[in-house]
Amino acid sequence: MRTNRVGFPKLSTSSKGLILLPLLLLAFIYLVVYPKEFELQALIGSCGPPPLAATSTVTTNGMAAVGKPDFRLLIGILTSADFYERRHLLRMVYGRQLASSSPPLAAQIDVRFVFCRLSKDDQRVLVPLEILTHGDIIVLDGCAENMDGGKTHAFFTAVASIYADAPYDYVMKADDDIFFRLPELAASLGAMPRQDAYYGATIPCDSRDTRRGWYMSGMGYALSWDLVEWIAAAEDVTRGRTVGTEDRMVGEWLKSGGKAKNRFNAKPAMYDHPLSVPATKCAHELVPDTIAVHRLKDNPRWAQTLRYFNFTADLESSKFYKLDS
Repeated sequence: MRTNRVGFPKLSTSSKGLILLPLLLLAFIYLVVYPKEFELQALIGSCGPPPLAATSTVTTNGMAAVGKPDFRLLIGILTSADFYERRHLLRMVYGRQLASSSPPLAAQIDVRFVFCRLSKDDQRVLVPLEILTHGDIIVLDGCAENMDGGKTHAFFTAVASIYADAPYDYVMKADDDIFFRLPELAASLGAMPRQDAYYGATIPCDSRDTRRGWYMSGMGYALSWDLVEWIAAAEDVTRGRTVGTEDRMVGEWLKSGGKAKNRFNAKPAMYDHPLSVPATKCAHELVPDTIAVHRLKDNPRWAQTLRYFNFTADLESSKFYKLDS
């Protein structure tokens, strides 16, 4: 018994043309009016999802200067792995300056926290968490945690290798109890030569003479890139002379090698906090033209210093907080 099949009627060639012609016309119009849509679909179809862009936090990776920066500065803050709170404070202090500087800084300034090998189980979890979050930590493999035990030499040697393909103009070693005003630092350092340069605040504190072999205080000093490379390679000068008062050792290396002919003493704009304990001849009252304040050993000293420079003046009133007592 035959069954009747129900289906679509067979279309003639002319009928097919009448149906396809409007569809082709619509496709042509869409291609002309929205060409970018086809490019986007092609990219999605052929390449898949784009790779994740490398991200950097304004906090410590610096911010892109408008146009090409006049110079590039790496600030290595030598600290200890256990000082989590201090790193948090410094990220806010330097990140705020990098994000809100007006006019924008002429220099590219990158901040890194530097310490030696991790020695505790909790450090081996919490420090990697910081690295994943901020990407601003350098862990030196060739030293134990002791500022005067060769850490500074290990830092400069590591930097010369790590950044060999993209060198900075200057590298600064800084303590974790110093506050730098980055615009003032950039303006001061920008006037220095880019070669054979040694910048900081001279020791002894009551001297401003840079010609008699005095060295720069360990609170914070900068070397031009050629001197960083020289320190990393000058084993004949540094061998057996990496342990000791670190800022004095750097001065002795440079003196022995006949280096650092271009020296700049930033005193009195770099100084110790007036309430430093113990009192030092490097201390004086806070002043408007400050580049750096050292020996901020606790939060009250940090708060006093930041208040003096109106660091939170841009904070607007809000229903979410009431800060006045």
